[in-house]
Parts: sequence; structure tokens; C-alpha cells
Amino acid sequence: MPTNRTTDFLRELLVRQVTTWLPAALHRSRRATIALAWAGADGGAAEAVLRVVAGHAAQVRGRQVTVLVLADDAADLPARLGPIEAELPAEVTVHLLPGGPDRLPVAVKAAGAAGSPLFCFLDLPGQVSPQLLGAAANGRTGEVLLHAGDVARAALVAAGFPLVAEVAPVLPTDAAAGAQAPAGTTDDAAAGVVAFGSRSDRSLEAVRDALWTVGADLGVRYRDPADPTVPPVDVAGDPALEPLAGKLLAELRRGGPRPVTELRRHTLTATVYRAADANRALANLVEAGDVRRERDTGRLAGDEIITPTR
Repeated sequence: MPTNRTTDFLRELLVRQVTTWLPAALHRSRRATIALAWAGADGGAAEAVLRVVAGHAAQVRGRQVTVLVLADDAADLPARLGPIEAELPAEVTVHLLPGGPDRLPVAVKAAGAAGSPLFCFLDLPGQVSPQLLGAAANGRTGEVLLHAGDVARAALVAAGFPLVAEVAPVLPTDAAAGAQAPAGTTDDAAAGVVAFGSRSDRSLEAVRDALWTVGADLGVRYRDPADPTVPPVDVAGDPALEPLAGKLLAELRRGGPRPVTELRRHTLTATVYRAADANRALANLVEAGDVRRERDTGRLAGDEIITPTR
């Protein structure tokens, strides 16, 4: 089970991502599905997501939104979710289903989610199932926010997500937070890996921005799961850009000249930094003479080619 701090972190991240995803999904489709699945249960997160849906009542009207809640331990969820369900527009249907995340493929199919936007949040302490992630991909219309015990990039790519980002959250210890540790709370080792799979660059940027906002609020730093020897990045305030500049320069030397857009995407999929940080890191590399840009002045445009000088 996640620690208290991990639960709070995941809940805040989930709320921010649903807040961004739902209006965009309803703009391009008359149907949308949100699926929340835990190996245990987090009734607070389910309540928070339903409140997000209720807060978008004006956009929901005339459309159809289905919320699936799957949890092994759901005994108190009907009582907790009932009052919020009563406030939802008639176009919103909530299905509370017993059982863990492994029931997601059946639940998504029964909800008729095929062909319409699907957002899944999966909290999986064990091995990540390709079948499970395939259901979350929903053909070409799904996005998934995943909390797992280990790296999941290969499984997400195999499931059909062309854009994948991963970070390993480093939660503050209770000593660092200046509080006495609650019973059962451990340190950052329990935070696992947070991964995101999508087909949308915009969604990828949104989830990374959400990670940094929540991280700054809760004192969370981020480490690259693929390279645990590198110190975690402190996301509060202005980040140190030297590590990112080094990664971008290495990518340019390895693959040759690239447009800024591709380097921003590489930043999102291969580092813990934001897309906006890529522009600043590239500007530093230009100033240092390590790379050359096409234009002499102005902001770095997405189509501008960056070339390594040495």
C-alpha cells in the first residue's frame, strides 16, 4: 500500500490531470470515460475526481461521461461517493465495481468506451500487465497515468502508447518535513515510479507541468528511473538546467541536428524536466557555443533546427 505522503501526492496529481483532460476530451467527443483502479482503495481520490467532473457540469451537459471506480477494498465507497453522485449532472454515470485493476479490460468494454476518449489512473504495486495497459490504450483514444513499483516504459510502449514519460518521485522524509512520522509511514523508497502514456504532446506537457506544480507544493523531487545514480531534481523554484543541457547536447551529438519541437519532446520523454526548460537549456547551449541555431535572434521557434558545433 502507498504511504500517506505517496497517497496525497498521487491524489493531487490525479486531480490536476483530470482537470486538464476532461474539458479537452469533451471538446472533441460527445462521450468520455474515466477509469480509476487501485490494488487497494483511495476513496478520497475517487471523491476528488467526481468533484472535478461536477465542476465541469456546463461542459458535460449534452454529452455522456462515465466514471469507473475499481477497488479491492471498496466497502465504504458507496457511502462516501453517494452524496457527490447526487450533485452530478444526469449525463454522468458512476459505476463502483469490486475487484482490482485486473478487471479494467472487462469494465472498459462494458462501459462502451471504445472509440471515445478514455483516461485511466492505475495504482499497481505488482507487475504491470500488458493486457491491462492495452485496455487503457483503448485503441488510439486512451491515456494512462500509472503508479507502479518499477519502470513501466517498455510495457506502455508495447501497449500502443507512442509517447511515454516516467519519473521516480522522491518524497520528503518526515524528519525533513519537520513532523513526527505517522504509524506505517516510510521514506521515499515507497514512492515507486509514476508513468504516463499518451499520443498527445499537449497531454504530455500537461502531466509534466502538473508533476512539477504538485512537486513544488509538497516538497517532492524527481529522479530519472532509468538512471538512479543521478541526483534528484528539486522542482521548487528555478531548476538547475546543467543536467538537462548535457542530455540535450548528448542527444544532438548522437542523432544530429534536430528541430526544437523534437528536443522538447525528448525532454519530456527522456528526462524529468518540462518542455519549457528545454528552451532555456538550449539557449544556454547556444550562448556557450556548444550548439548553433538557424536564426540569429528571437525566441527559439518549434521548427528551428539546432545543430551541435563540436
